[in-house]
Amino acid sequence: MKRPKHVPQRTCIACRSVRSKGDLLRIVRTPQGVVEVDSTGKAAGRGAYICRSEACAETAVRQKKLVRALGMDAGEAILEKIKEVIDWYGANRN
Repeated sequence: MKRPKHVPQRTCIACRSVRSKGDLLRIVRTPQGVVEVDSTGKAAGRGAYICRSEACAETAVRQKKLVRALGMDAGEAILEKIKEVIDWYGANRN
């Protein structure tokens, strides 16, 4: 009998809900100090996870939770990038 495949669990930094890694969006601070959205989930650097909702994205940025998680200020520009990715996932949902 086969064992079920392990699904990694991660916690959203905004709402603190625990979900599978694939259901969350990873924001990464690269070794060069650039903050970007990691669509693969495997980019090198310090990462933080948020739900794929605009409410969690806004909470993470406005309450400085993203700053604490990444160790640097990403600015308001990252919020726009996150919203674009969330909108893309919403448009391409099965």
